[in-house]
Amino acid sequence: MAGERNLDNLLRTMQPELQDGVFVFCTASSDAGLAATPAPLLLFREREGLTFVVRREDAEREELPYQFASRLITLTVHSALDAVGFLAAVTARLAAAGISVNAVSAFHHDHLFVPEDRAEETLRLLQEMSRTSLSR
Repeated sequence: MAGERNLDNLLRTMQPELQDGVFVFCTASSDAGLAATPAPLLLFREREGLTFVVRREDAEREELPYQFASRLITLTVHSALDAVGFLAAVTARLAAAGISVNAVSAFHHDHLFVPEDRAEETLRLLQEMSRTSLSR
């Protein structure tokens, strides 16, 4: 099934869903540094090293330094990887509210890591954004 590309449809049907748990961002200089860590939810290789996202309790248990304690919101609409403007519209709305976000696009959905203490507010803003799109 192909993902949705129409911006109005994406906004109207994004159905944000707050996932359980608190996630944190960690880094390692090489794959060897990753070997002793719990299975990451996300792994990205950069020139400077590996970035990986794990549950906070796993990072603390393994005594891994971390940053950005966040909650994960999944936009459950199946968005096309080449859809134009969806994340731009979402992140612009969150920026207007002063909410930082680390967005990740995966094959089926877009995912938002937002500050732990602003997750519920973010969810409400996204739901409102979707409802507003419905009334257009």
